[in-house]
Amino acid sequence: MGKPTGFIEIARKKQPVRPVEERVKDWNEVYLPYGKEVLRHQAARCMDCGIPFCHQGCPLGNLVPDWNDLVYRDRWQAAIERLLATNNFPEFTGRLCPAPCEGACVLGINDDPVTIKAVENAIIERAFEEGWIVPDPPSRRRTGKRVAVVGSGPAGLAAADQLNHAGHQVTVFERSDRIGGLLRYGIPEFKLEKRILERRLDVMRAEGVVFKANANIGVTLPARSLIRDFDAVVLAGGAGQPRDLPIPGRDLAGIHFAMDYLTQQNRACEGDAVAEEGRISAAGKHVIIIGGGDTGADCLGTAHRQGAASVRQFELLPRPPEVRGDANPWPLWPQVFRVSTAHEEGGERHYSISTQRFVGAPDGRVIALKAGTVEPVTENGRLQFKPVAGSDVDYPADLVLLAMGFVGAEPGGVLGELGVKMTERGTVSRDANWMTSVPGVFTAGDMQRGQSLIVWAIAEGRSCARGVDHYLMGRSSLPAPVQ
Repeated sequence: MGKPTGFIEIARKKQPVRPVEERVKDWNEVYLPYGKEVLRHQAARCMDCGIPFCHQGCPLGNLVPDWNDLVYRDRWQAAIERLLATNNFPEFTGRLCPAPCEGACVLGINDDPVTIKAVENAIIERAFEEGWIVPDPPSRRRTGKRVAVVGSGPAGLAAADQLNHAGHQVTVFERSDRIGGLLRYGIPEFKLEKRILERRLDVMRAEGVVFKANANIGVTLPARSLIRDFDAVVLAGGAGQPRDLPIPGRDLAGIHFAMDYLTQQNRACEGDAVAEEGRISAAGKHVIIIGGGDTGADCLGTAHRQGAASVRQFELLPRPPEVRGDANPWPLWPQVFRVSTAHEEGGERHYSISTQRFVGAPDGRVIALKAGTVEPVTENGRLQFKPVAGSDVDYPADLVLLAMGFVGAEPGGVLGELGVKMTERGTVSRDANWMTSVPGVFTAGDMQRGQSLIVWAIAEGRSCARGVDHYLMGRSSLPAPVQ
């Protein structure tokens, strides 16, 4: 522990951001780096607890106190070595993770937690700047085993990276035209500039991982060919089936799923031409986003940059409290009110509100929606939302974005052709070794977990890779999860 009194003397300092009036005019990342000494002081707040909980909150089991101390001591190369021991892609989690580690930080019991996420990102960025991150092909000889990974999101990439370093020849199949899955087309550029993704993919290619885009397994390429040509298959296609809102007027033009909207803008940021006929744009429109989570916030920031006339974000649940309630003690994830950078940029947030119907114009386009206040009630042990009489209001809406989450893996395709067993939740069933009901076919990430966090996807990709390695070799050379 570099500075025993650091947590007493130093206050948490929020990571700096670009001014709102500047950043809404472009698609560049919002956050700015800490100054070197400020970051060192923030790392010094880590208490190196006798019983730390930060690595329990982190699905990856990151050894947070270790690399915080190393940053304070200016031992950056040792810090990146310790960080990469548990996390394949700190540049993704350091930008995109909601930081459950900070929610579990012991300092958070009676003070602001350590800025773990920002320190993590600073370590990996320093490592790339210094040239410490270079292709490192497997030191051991190739095993002669071939593994196919279906899906190039965070779970698929983590599994591929681990299996490649175990000595197996890995090929990643992606149905889109570019590699990256959710990281490529689901996360806005202002949260993750795609040069960061490309930088990591270049390293993986140089280390021997093969990527094949435009390969929709089970649609354009038969899934059975993977069983024939590879010794094991990992299914990491995500939970891509969005939750719909089947209410009157749902078929009106101008109502879209959030991921369709975000994907199109990400393609535009990549330089792709978007046909005017199918363009989804918030420019000059009254926008309503239904869903108060991270995806909704991503839509909010995107609408700001497209020049929306107004933006409202609806959330069915009540507004969270400013501080933890008695029923939400440490080290549980704090259910508190949060303001993302997109919320800082403007827009209205509405809580305890439910949409009743969409209103259309004669030409078939949405022009408004009717919504009312609801109150949560528990009936027969289930949480339900009761409409408040007389609370209905008509809200103008030229563009409605449905950001209500995902209900499970997309049916058919590779899952249908292989005939893998599914759960009642619409996810892929697996055993303790991450194998599906089909021998030699494994699964990881949201496809088997349901919608979750990027950090969980990476953790599960690593665990799944260990199961695959054990299946192929009779034992695994990959490290067990740190918990």
